[in-house]
Amino acid sequence: MSVTGGGRAFKRTGLILYVHQYEETVGFYRDVLTLPILFFTDTLTCFDLGVSYLMVKRDDAALPQVLPGDDRICLRLNVPDVEACANVLRGKGILVDVQSHAWGTVAKFRDPAGNLCAFKDDAKFEQQVRDHQEPI
Repeated sequence: MSVTGGGRAFKRTGLILYVHQYEETVGFYRDVLTLPILFFTDTLTCFDLGVSYLMVKRDDAALPQVLPGDDRICLRLNVPDVEACANVLRGKGILVDVQSHAWGTVAKFRDPAGNLCAFKDDAKFEQQVRDHQEPI
């Protein structure tokens, strides 16, 4: 069984940049590179990269202890069922930390090189995009 179930492609993929210089970094991608904004909150801004997205987030120093690290970037894979995908990884011996938030569910894990990766529930992500269409 594939992680996405039956070999289906991921709905969307994205990169999350954890930054200390939040306002400056958002300004760079918004004003210099002129990337369109999909949505934003007080602590993150999500830019459109076509079929992908770039999320700039205030430094997330509170990553769970089960996945410690000094992460500056996360590869995000949007999927229809986060828990099912997490279970596939667990079945392959990979440590997975599933987190539920008001904005959706994520399952964080690491690749063999130690890079942070995460599954994100696609339906909640697309709802965030639909709900936050106004520009900064």
